[in-house]
Amino acid sequence: MLYYLYEYLTDHGIHVPGLGMLKYISFRAGMAVLFSLIIALVYGKRVINYLRTKQMGELVRDLGLDGQKQKEGTPTMGGLIIILATIIPVLLFTRITNIYIVLLLVSMFWMGAIGFLDDYLKKIKKNKDGLSGKFKVVGQVGLGLIVGITMYFHPEITVKRKYADAKVVNRNNVEQNFMPTEKITVSTVPFAKNNEFDYSGILFWMDDKDAHEWAWIVFIPIVIFIVTAVSNGANITDGIDGLAAGTSAIILLTLALFAYLSGNIIFADYLNIMFLPNMGETTIFAVAMVGAVIGFFWYNTYPAQVFMGDTGSLMLGGVIAVLAIILRKELLIPVLCGIFLIENLSVMLQVIVFKYRKKKYGLEYAQNNRLFKMSPLHHHYQKDGFHESKIVNRMIIIGVILAIVCLITLKMR
Repeated sequence: MLYYLYEYLTDHGIHVPGLGMLKYISFRAGMAVLFSLIIALVYGKRVINYLRTKQMGELVRDLGLDGQKQKEGTPTMGGLIIILATIIPVLLFTRITNIYIVLLLVSMFWMGAIGFLDDYLKKIKKNKDGLSGKFKVVGQVGLGLIVGITMYFHPEITVKRKYADAKVVNRNNVEQNFMPTEKITVSTVPFAKNNEFDYSGILFWMDDKDAHEWAWIVFIPIVIFIVTAVSNGANITDGIDGLAAGTSAIILLTLALFAYLSGNIIFADYLNIMFLPNMGETTIFAVAMVGAVIGFFWYNTYPAQVFMGDTGSLMLGGVIAVLAIILRKELLIPVLCGIFLIENLSVMLQVIVFKYRKKKYGLEYAQNNRLFKMSPLHHHYQKDGFHESKIVNRMIIIGVILAIVCLITLKMR
């Protein structure tokens, strides 16, 4: 909004001192993260008090964990704080007509609405199961369809790849190092020298023209899978105070840096990565959400004053997935979102091993010989006697290490 004000005034010959800073993505990104952090910190308490007056307290199941029942009644739906603190600076500082910003806003509201409905059914309608799992999956598939179709067909979503033999001394004319703008389903392969992968290559039995024309058959289902997997992973990770918020902030900050580098042709040339036109604005959205999540984290650290609920966890997972997809970094997700992946796998492995042992050795043996003491993995460590804070802090440290590994891939090829 403010960027358009700057453009309007400039076009009419009106020059306001300092307003020219709005043309720089770095300045608008800095203002966005500052605004989102202040909004979350200042208004977060008011949202918490409002949720408490509406009796939106968490109903805690007895899982036999230390300190668990003390959390009974803690306000949930705290994801509203993250959404509120993100949307205001995004509207103020981004070019909201940018297709990537539109996609991210749709993702945030779409998954936030699904999570909100789940929390609403649990707290207001007293339905302890909340929204049926199949309806959540339908919502996730719906978002995946929207993102996949938009990515494939929208004319403004393009890439510029660098020529293999490009050599330019003059950094003011780096655009000649890049091929013409292309509309292709290409992604980045981490840790590989020739690190670009075109999904049309999966249709190897077709000629190149037909493969590119029908690449959506492969690309859209993969997008749906990624959105579903990451949003579920974030949802499962949200089990102890501060874990989902802390790890998500690290992931979002890493993706924000990728967005800035990929959207700047000079950095793209220097790092020998794809240049993504119009991607720079995404940096502002990402850092705004980082500020919002950190502001929420202030109230969510142990002992939590508020839980994000599915309103926050499903939304964060969905936005992270969409960010990675539009940045062509979705193949980095197993590393960058390693905590989400491990938490997800721990649940799947627990169920698979339990069913196998039940079938082979009987129910009693399976119950007494589980793979983990409890899943997801963070509950296993709780059962092992680790305090919540120690588990969260160590998983955040692991998240930082994974983020650094992902950043190293920019040059390690």
